[in-house]
Amino acid sequence: MFNSNQKSKGDKQFMLPTSTVNIIGTGTTIQGDIVCEGDIRIDGQVNGLVSTKAKIVVGPEGDIVGDLVCQSADILGKVTGIIKVEELLFLKGNALVKGDVYTAHFEMEPTAKFNGRCYMDDQQPDNQKHGKSVLQEAE
Repeated sequence: MFNSNQKSKGDKQFMLPTSTVNIIGTGTTIQGDIVCEGDIRIDGQVNGLVSTKAKIVVGPEGDIVGDLVCQSADILGKVTGIIKVEELLFLKGNALVKGDVYTAHFEMEPTAKFNGRCYMDDQQPDNQKHGKSVLQEAE
């Protein structure tokens, strides 16, 4: 009844493949790290690390204070922290990013704002190599 992905054919049941999408809705606040395998969309607030092997979408109302680590990312909201993206980082709409970015590809709409440094190679600054983030240095 509730699982529309199951279809029966005779005595056998077949499961259709589904992708894992995690959603942090508007009005939700999370204090702590989020680690997942699938895509994640954040429309609420997160104070902590957000890490996935897939894609992160920060919606227009999304607000993250902490680092992002992912395969690709679309940011429409606010992120304060270090962003590490293996493929494409896309700042859309009224996105506001405060922090350093490490990515292979970077795209930014004219209405988005970015305050930080962008690294598009394999080298990291000396303070990153020793496990200390730029944000920790500033404190």
